[in-house]
Amino acid sequence: MKKTLCTIAALVMTIVAGAQTLNVSTGSVTYQFPATQTGKMTYSDGNSVTIMGKTFALTDISSMTTDESTVTDGTVSVDFNGSTANVTVAGNVAQYLTIEQSGAHVSIAQSSDLAEEITYTLSGTSSDGEFYMSGSYKATVELNGLTLTNATPVYSGAAIHIQNSKRIKVKPLTGTVSTLTDAASGSQKGCLYIKGHAEFAQKGTLNIVGNVKHGIKAGEYISIKNATINITQAVGDGINCEQFFLMESGSVNISGTQDDGIQCDIEDATVGSTGETTDHEGEDSGNMYIQGGTLTVNCTAIAAKGIKAEGDITVTGGTINVTTTGNGTWDADDLETKAACGLSADGNMTISGGTLTLKATGSGGKGMKCDGVLTITDGTINVETTGGLYYNNGTTENTNYTGDTDRIDSDYYSSPKGIKAGVKTESGNSYTYSGGIVISGGTITVSTKGRNGEGIESKNTLEITGGDIYCNTYDDAINAAQDLTVSGGNVMAVASGNDGIDANGNLYIKGGNVFAVSAGGAEVGLDANTESNKKLYITGGNVVAIGGLERNASVSNGTAYQASSYSKGAWYALYNGSSSVAFAFKVPSNNSMGTPMVVYTTGTTSLKSGVTASGTAFWSENGYTSCSGGSNVSLSSYNTSGGGPGGGPGGGFGH
Repeated sequence: MKKTLCTIAALVMTIVAGAQTLNVSTGSVTYQFPATQTGKMTYSDGNSVTIMGKTFALTDISSMTTDESTVTDGTVSVDFNGSTANVTVAGNVAQYLTIEQSGAHVSIAQSSDLAEEITYTLSGTSSDGEFYMSGSYKATVELNGLTLTNATPVYSGAAIHIQNSKRIKVKPLTGTVSTLTDAASGSQKGCLYIKGHAEFAQKGTLNIVGNVKHGIKAGEYISIKNATINITQAVGDGINCEQFFLMESGSVNISGTQDDGIQCDIEDATVGSTGETTDHEGEDSGNMYIQGGTLTVNCTAIAAKGIKAEGDITVTGGTINVTTTGNGTWDADDLETKAACGLSADGNMTISGGTLTLKATGSGGKGMKCDGVLTITDGTINVETTGGLYYNNGTTENTNYTGDTDRIDSDYYSSPKGIKAGVKTESGNSYTYSGGIVISGGTITVSTKGRNGEGIESKNTLEITGGDIYCNTYDDAINAAQDLTVSGGNVMAVASGNDGIDANGNLYIKGGNVFAVSAGGAEVGLDANTESNKKLYITGGNVVAIGGLERNASVSNGTAYQASSYSKGAWYALYNGSSSVAFAFKVPSNNSMGTPMVVYTTGTTSLKSGVTASGTAFWSENGYTSCSGGSNVSLSSYNTSGGGPGGGPGGGFGH
């Protein structure tokens, strides 16, 4: 022991004289003390030494050396190397850390006295290791080309487990690729688990394989900026968080999940934390904000949601690509069917920018859905559903149901709709309505093929004041459970099996360019619920309705005319005035379409066929602002009091 003390004394003299670094090693952990900070070291009974507040039992010290290395305060590095890991700790934080290690399984506990942020840099490779950290202070975790698999859990089954209920910055370092894989067994909530707030930054790449539950799980909010995150497998959700989810930039790619792609839950108030203040924290719970970057989600699970918020979703920018392929299912707890959906919110949804491409191929799958108000002011939205109607009453399942749903309990089926918002609730013999849709801008393209596959459906009111909207669907192209109003924008609604535009309340056309196409038979281009004494009112705009108008329509500030005939697949132009083109349009080539073709403008109405379209394109190039050539089509007055054959309430009450 005397010899050991003499050795330490000699090293102290060396670092003081040469301004070097004292390295104290205990097994695979090395503590680095700079000469400029070390000061006086104290001994206790010849059994221990204290350096910068860190006390070492002399019997635990495996080596003490000096060198000229530079020490960065507030840092810890963990270099995984096969079955072990080398840990290096800056001397100024050494006294606040308790480090345990079992092979390549490393656990670091921060004391409650710690009052500064530590940056942990993880690197190297291990096929059986983990990083576990606990404490009560915020931290930064840098991933520097780390490849870490947890095969036999020691502290947790996660590859990285951060128990701190504070802000944790996760930085995949620029130009590096890190891969995390959790254990195949255990109770971990995610391959990468952070109890507090998780902020992902830097321009590196992080790959995640989740074998037990979620790929990434945070107990509070998650924000992503610049980083690239690839989740290739998760038994639960790809990403799961509470409070809120914020995507600022970077790239997130999720596939191979057995549940949702990204889910943001409403935080349980009984376990919420009181962390540091941010722009959203303390006021948000269950909300999602997508401002930039690229989100690509492919979900194959039954009734999975690509992006799901228990609160609101706000999209102001970025690129969102979501594909769901799973069929619907019967929920034995709620006693109703559930179906997949690309973008889903239990609250409101607001889209004011960005590009969204949503595709659902499974039975009953939907592109976009919210229970509150859907507001679209800008952005590009493309929605396609190709699945059939899903039916399940708890005992019998049909993934392509083609029967009449008007006399079936709505809990027993889910319809493959493009965009749906609001809730219509039946109570006895009456209904209550909430939510709805408001569209004032943006480019919206919707396609559906399955039975009951409406394009845009509001379970309350629907208002369109602007935007370029093109719906080509099986069922009603555009439908509202209450009043539906179009006062601006370009709206093309083509239905191969029902009405073009259908309101279960009053239907108001006050402005804009409207082209509505219905199926043959009893369906009409513009339909209001006359069975409940509602009415179609046309007071402005430029209108073409193939299949005619709802009976007893009220038309003012202009005259409705009926074309002598029309040809499928041909180009026409509607004129509002002798030389003013309202819009040029291409008639669809559907197998079944209604008659007649009714046109309306507030000026001198005329119609030409065989035109050559030009100018600015809209309606997915089925409409243009100008044209040339063509020949006049014979028009005659349309009998609005008799109107079309009447379409009934339509729309259904299904999911």
